[in-house]
Amino acid sequence: MSKDKIEEIIAATKLNDILRKKEVEVKKSKKVNIVVIVLAVLAAVAAIAAVAYAIYRYFTPDYLDDFDDDFDDDDFDDDFDDDDDFELEN
Repeated sequence: MSKDKIEEIIAATKLNDILRKKEVEVKKSKKVNIVVIVLAVLAAVAAIAAVAYAIYRYFTPDYLDDFDDDFDDDDFDDDFDDDDDFELEN
């Protein structure tokens, strides 16, 4: 074998190693891209759900505003004053 033939074989093996490394990197990057896409879709769904909930809370009427606060706490205390007049007989 001539020196040129040996150099061609060495160059071919180096080229083959480089191509295999790129194929492995492409496979890994495809797996990573799939994970990124899945996470992006989940984040988009969560964002849409958050916006929908915020809109729901904004448009839902607040029923506590309609509740009339007609209770007077002073009258409540007066009801128990009558019990003080009661005495136990032995």
